[in-house]
Amino acid sequence: MSDVHQPLVKVDGLEKYFWENDSLLDRLLGEDPIAVRAVDGVSFDIREGETLGLVGESGCGKSTTGETLLRLQEPTGGAVEFEGNNVYDLEGKDLTAFRREAQVVFQDPFSSLDPRMTIGRIVQQPLDVHEVGSKAERRERVRDLLERVGLAAEHADRYPHEFSGGQRQRIGIARALALEPEFIVLDEPTSALDVSVQAQVLNLLDDLQADFGLTYLLISHDLSVIRHVCDRVAVMYLGEIVEIGPSEEIFGEPKHPYTKALLESVPRASTDERDRERETISGDVPSPRDPPSGCRFRTRCPEVIPPDDLEIDQSEYRAIMTLRQRVEQRAISLETVGDEDRRVDDDGEFVVENVDAFVADVKAQILETTLPPREDEAVTEALAPLAEENWDTAAERLEERYGSVCERANPDLGGGTHPAACHLVSAPGDSRSDG
Repeated sequence: MSDVHQPLVKVDGLEKYFWENDSLLDRLLGEDPIAVRAVDGVSFDIREGETLGLVGESGCGKSTTGETLLRLQEPTGGAVEFEGNNVYDLEGKDLTAFRREAQVVFQDPFSSLDPRMTIGRIVQQPLDVHEVGSKAERRERVRDLLERVGLAAEHADRYPHEFSGGQRQRIGIARALALEPEFIVLDEPTSALDVSVQAQVLNLLDDLQADFGLTYLLISHDLSVIRHVCDRVAVMYLGEIVEIGPSEEIFGEPKHPYTKALLESVPRASTDERDRERETISGDVPSPRDPPSGCRFRTRCPEVIPPDDLEIDQSEYRAIMTLRQRVEQRAISLETVGDEDRRVDDDGEFVVENVDAFVADVKAQILETTLPPREDEAVTEALAPLAEENWDTAAERLEERYGSVCERANPDLGGGTHPAACHLVSAPGDSRSDG
């Protein structure tokens, strides 16, 4: 058993990058490797006997975090301690002992079970690998486990295809319990199941935790599952933890705009809330190959912080930030703008004859709101260089006037029982500083 004063699992600055353009041929051709930052400096603790939920949109790095934590994938950086020992320093018998204490239940019960093996052999395989007990004792252990997860002992000679999705997930849970582990990573254990079966599996996991003293890391994008099961919740976005705290506080008083938007997206059963205004997340998740500077959520955030001297409401500022992003990425098709206001010169290049009309057409296509006169004039002036396809100058002018602390400084997650990595919850004066 672990020291009661220490967490069972301690994750410190965990990184997992995948590399593109990193083959021998790429190196011979002089191509620079590109890092896909799936997990980028994640830190959290898991206390003995608790369930920590890891939640976020698909592609944010949740599953990679769980796999790297268990050393199913080797890390790029950081450390993971289990019972005070660095998992990445373990070798030989010590690593084998860790494998017994830390198990995983995979997301897809259809692909995680070998179709050529009976379920009895599947559940018994960990016992065989670790040479636990005699053959007779292993067979008896398998029968006990199958019954414990709600299956019949006589089903041991059947194959996975003879079972439903919920039953297959129970088989996966039985396999994970075979070695009597202390810690289990549950990677989307109910996402492939019907709603009615989800509840049965979650109740089973809850019962098993109480009976065997298990500690869980529950990975899920389903907030209703997280709320039902977890003691604490860590919210992940684009490879980073942006908020972590007790479940009742995360769901009752979320701090980070991303967490708030996730909770707003959950369907409500009450008819009293059918007319409520929902703050949905706009835009697409940026690529982990090239994450945004500063706060990674800033490109989609509904509460991004404007400069102090700017008198503008959030919807207007958000529209300008979206316009800036389009200019910086050169994601505006200038060839389709202002047909009446340009001509083609002798070199085949288009020449804008009415810059004001051209810029007005750009704004009409991109901006989804009407700006105050002062800001409309500033945006018009900033966009004028686009008439000569001078993207860099337009981007620089927009950044000079509308740059946010959210893009200049990456907010620190901080400490305490419920921290959030957001300038809005920083100490007074920090959020609007120059970073």
